[in-house]
Amino acid sequence: MPLQADLQRAMADAVRRALEEDLGPGDVTSTWTLPPDQRARGTFVAKEGGVIAGLLVAREVFRQLDEAVVLTFWVEDGTSVAPGTAVATVEGPAIPILSGERTALNFLQRMSGIATATRRYVEAVAGTGAVILDTRKTAPGLRALDKWAVRLGGGQNHRQGLYDMVLIKDNHIAAAGGIAQAVERVRARNRAGLPVEVEVKTLAELDEVLALEPPVDRIMLDNMDLPTMREAVRRTAGRIPLEASGGVNLERVRAIAETGVDYISVGALTHSVRALDISLELEPWAP
Repeated sequence: MPLQADLQRAMADAVRRALEEDLGPGDVTSTWTLPPDQRARGTFVAKEGGVIAGLLVAREVFRQLDEAVVLTFWVEDGTSVAPGTAVATVEGPAIPILSGERTALNFLQRMSGIATATRRYVEAVAGTGAVILDTRKTAPGLRALDKWAVRLGGGQNHRQGLYDMVLIKDNHIAAAGGIAQAVERVRARNRAGLPVEVEVKTLAELDEVLALEPPVDRIMLDNMDLPTMREAVRRTAGRIPLEASGGVNLERVRAIAETGVDYISVGALTHSVRALDISLELEPWAP
């Protein structure tokens, strides 16, 4: 399936910036050790099991360096692989392959790490009806790619930024003078009809949001313990979708889901992800 135009642009821009950062005026090691007509062939291998993501980004790396470099995929993005799986082969002029190796791996390893972590959370809540969401806690400049990797892992995206959804948090509430005041001000200016979510930390705040008419689109339960979440679900009674947030990890995400919340947002998917171990193994060159 072709990428959406905005994602294609974000990918190309991220790759351009990464190559500029790494190459500077040129790859002195590769250009000084290899003749310009030398060719190379190599295989990207997953050293550990996980979910592969970022193959299209790796292809874009080599495309920007030299369109003569060909990257062939042996699995699709979003595929779970076992350790030792060959996920792609690259072939073409040796200098751009070596110059792009680290940048391609950086994207591929990070995105695969995000997709792998997301898949684990999704599997942990399977059967509960809860949806795993990401957050805005992404690497600066890589939000589109980080959130793409979450989708490839089976999760869903929360808001993309500060422009596509209203999320009234504790500091907004404090500055506005209260929940009702903050929501009223948003509604007076929300001509685009953006969805409105309000963060609550206590059951009393929850009751205040539930009393608003018309209802808001979603309520975030921030750092609540399990009994309080269960009571929040009981009081809400399905009238407004509930999102659990804060202190979410793999050990307790199933218990959170079983309280009956609709969404669980997990900052760890992107802010502290461990890269998946993937390497590029070049074949010996014979003239």
